[in-house]
Amino acid sequence: MDGVIVMDKPQDFTSFDVVAVMRRLCHQKKIGHTGTLDPMATGVLPLLLGKATRAASLLEDTDKEYEAGFRLGYATDTQDITGKTFKESEIKASREQLEAVLPDFRGNILQLPPMYSAVQINGQRLYTLARQGIEVARETRPITIYRLDLVEFDEITQSGRLIIRCSKGTYIRTICTDIGEKLGTFGVMSSLRRTVAAGFSLADSVTLEQARALSAEGTLEEKVLPVETLFLGRSSLRVSAAQAQRFRNGGGLSLDRTTILPSDKTDGTVLRVQSPEDEFLGLGEVSIEKEELCVLRLFC
Repeated sequence: MDGVIVMDKPQDFTSFDVVAVMRRLCHQKKIGHTGTLDPMATGVLPLLLGKATRAASLLEDTDKEYEAGFRLGYATDTQDITGKTFKESEIKASREQLEAVLPDFRGNILQLPPMYSAVQINGQRLYTLARQGIEVARETRPITIYRLDLVEFDEITQSGRLIIRCSKGTYIRTICTDIGEKLGTFGVMSSLRRTVAAGFSLADSVTLEQARALSAEGTLEEKVLPVETLFLGRSSLRVSAAQAQRFRNGGGLSLDRTTILPSDKTDGTVLRVQSPEDEFLGLGEVSIEKEELCVLRLFC
C-alpha cells in the first residue's frame, strides 16, 4: 500500500505502538507518522505508507488543533496528571479571570520546553535527564497560537477544557501550566485530544478497532488516501507524455515548454506534477537560474 491512512490514536498507546499494529494490518513494513502523540493523548495521527514516507519532510500544513482538559491548583513534574504532584495552591480562579489571561497566550509567543520532552540538549533528550531527576537550563522557542478558546470551566473543581490551534512544536501541557502561573496558582493538563493534524481531521480517521475489522474483511485499503492528498494546497501541472517520462527519470522540465501559470513561475515555487493520465508523479520546484522545473521528490 502507498498513501495515507489517518488513525484515531487510542489512549495509552504510543504513536509507535499504532505504527506497529498497522504494519501488521496493512502488510506494509514501511510506515511512518507525521507527529508524535504522548500515550495519554488521543486523536488524529496520520500514517504515511510506502512511497508516502518520502513526503514526511515536505508536509505543508504542520499546524495542529487540540481539545485539552486542564485543572488548576496543583503542579506535577510532567505538567500533566500522569506526573507526581509537587506543589498545590488554595487560590481559586473565576471564569472571568481565566478568560482575561488567555489573550496573553494568543499569537506569536515564546515557550519554554518542558523537561519531560524529546528536545535534545548536548545530544541528550530532556526526558532522559528528567527521569534521572536532573533539570537543565533551556531556551525559549517561538511558537504561534492561532486559536485559544475556553470551552468550559467549573469554578468548584477548577477544571475546564480549551480548544487550541497552534504551530508545530507547541507543548499543550506547558500552556496549561503557564496559564495557571499567570493566574497566581498552578495548572496541569488533564486530557488531550488532537482534532486536526497535517490538514486531516477526526472525520478522516479510523480507530484501531475499525482498522482491524476492515483488515479482516480485506477492505482496509479503501481507507488509504492517495499520496497527492498531502499536497492539495499546491498548484498542479499536467505535462505531456514525453515530459512525464523525463520527469520520472529525474530530469528537469524546461519552463518555456510547460503550461506553468505566470503566477507560479517564481523561484522556489513547488508544484504537483501529473501525467496526461492524471497520475501523480511527484513534486517539482521552479528554478529560475536553470529555467527548469526541477524534480523535488518523486512518488511514482
